[in-house]
Amino acid sequence: MLKLNQCKMVALALPLTILTACMSDSENKTIEQTSVKTAKPNIIFIMSDDHSERAISAYGSKIIDTPSIDRIANEGVIFNNSFVANSICGPSRAIMLTGKHSHINGFTDNSSYFDGSQATYPKYLQQAGYQTAIVGKWHLASDPEGFDYWEVLRGQGHYYSPEFITNTPSELTVKKEVIDSHTKQPKTVLENTYHGAYATRKTGDLALNFLEKRDTSKPFVMIYNHKAPHRNWMPDVDDLGLVDTSNLKVPANFYDDYTNRPAAALQELEINDMYLSYDLKLREQDYQDELPDVRNGLYAHWQRLYNRMTAEQKVKWDAYYNESNKEYQAVKGDAKALLEWKYRRYMHDYLSSIKSMDNDIGRILDYLDENGLAENTIVVYTSDQGFFIGEHGWFDKRFMYEETMRTPLVIRYPNGIKAGQAVTDLVQNIDYAPTFLDFAGIDIPADIQGVSLKDRLVGDATELERDSLYYHYYEGIEREHKVAKHQGVRTKTHKLIHFKDVGVDHYEMYDIVNDPSEMNNLYGKAQYRAIQQDLHQQLRQLRINYNVIKG
Repeated sequence: MLKLNQCKMVALALPLTILTACMSDSENKTIEQTSVKTAKPNIIFIMSDDHSERAISAYGSKIIDTPSIDRIANEGVIFNNSFVANSICGPSRAIMLTGKHSHINGFTDNSSYFDGSQATYPKYLQQAGYQTAIVGKWHLASDPEGFDYWEVLRGQGHYYSPEFITNTPSELTVKKEVIDSHTKQPKTVLENTYHGAYATRKTGDLALNFLEKRDTSKPFVMIYNHKAPHRNWMPDVDDLGLVDTSNLKVPANFYDDYTNRPAAALQELEINDMYLSYDLKLREQDYQDELPDVRNGLYAHWQRLYNRMTAEQKVKWDAYYNESNKEYQAVKGDAKALLEWKYRRYMHDYLSSIKSMDNDIGRILDYLDENGLAENTIVVYTSDQGFFIGEHGWFDKRFMYEETMRTPLVIRYPNGIKAGQAVTDLVQNIDYAPTFLDFAGIDIPADIQGVSLKDRLVGDATELERDSLYYHYYEGIEREHKVAKHQGVRTKTHKLIHFKDVGVDHYEMYDIVNDPSEMNNLYGKAQYRAIQQDLHQQLRQLRINYNVIKG
């Protein structure tokens, strides 16, 4: 059991603005710069929401440039086989915090409630003398615990004029009564509403504010989480037009017919079914009730999101989209042309929100350089999972297929990690917590299920001793997007998935090397029987190892 420090940390007792009042800026920076070789490393963990590695130029993307994320990769390590254990927002975040699979940490799907009393890596670091903070997206229903300072989006959060809740009130803060999603009882939160702000930029502002006003006598860990590029992909009005998707071609398997993959055929993830208003940014006058968006009330929701913008922001927004929407009027009578227009519009908005986020990450990296913090700070960039950006004709995540089980992972630490490395070992988001504890010199608790990547990162190990990964998606066919419950094993060359839900019970098996798009289900074919049997055995062993079943 984790024993937490009972004394109040200084960041909770005092406003952030006076944490460093006893020392001048020059004295603080001198101490930081002269002690970087001996101090425990600082940690900045940057996470986006739904970022496909195929939308990162460091991973070879030709559809977008992401210079800030690339900078972390080029100055550190890029992981080319990084995966999640449950490809959906809240569960993935809980896995990262605890280093444990969903069935152990208790947050199995997005209707769950994170038990904040359990051990997490920020709590261990806090106990070891770290100052801990989280800004941006939390999305775990309960309030953050184990953080000296936190300011996080309420729930999913909004792109424009976002509301944040906090444990450190300011002159902007108001007390607000809300209904707790777990207890269903009223509770009071401290809320800041940033009228006219854009969530990505505001999250960066909060991160910089913490860095500027932290307790410089302590190492720090800051979790810096972005809402972007989560649905409904509302770009910053100042970045509209920076991404050109007018000639973007659809992926090779965009017109997938899901042959021999019945669970794939049941899903509701298709770009063709996107809402013209909420997803694709058409205003009512653009289609005059041609589709049921208006009638089913979703248009009203979209209008509320639009109205979160200031008058000036609306002028910029309308100037761009009113012109761009003319193409819709030209193609709406042609089903194929309309579908490909939807794809290009989706990709424009998705990629534009990523551009804004990448720019904001650059602000943090520049601050570290300018303040002598870069050498002794571990900087991690990842996403809570990958995302479909047209593959199989889809958006969203959930499936164990490569596009969403994969997630970007780049790590920089000049004091300890050689730059320019590319790692192909199998890693998973259960590994983040033990890695941070290991770098901080903290013994890794026996109940953490991930493995530390430290020895691999610093060169003390040539490869990880891991041949396979376990995956389990819990939400099911009766929930949003109708993706059947499934679990499986992924090795370095093959994948076995068992879909089992209401009306669904079948297996899929893929040769990842020769069929990376997973279009050819090999399960049950005689020539692959030996591989199939081996994958079944590996899946059973992983389920035993991770306490899913008893041995």
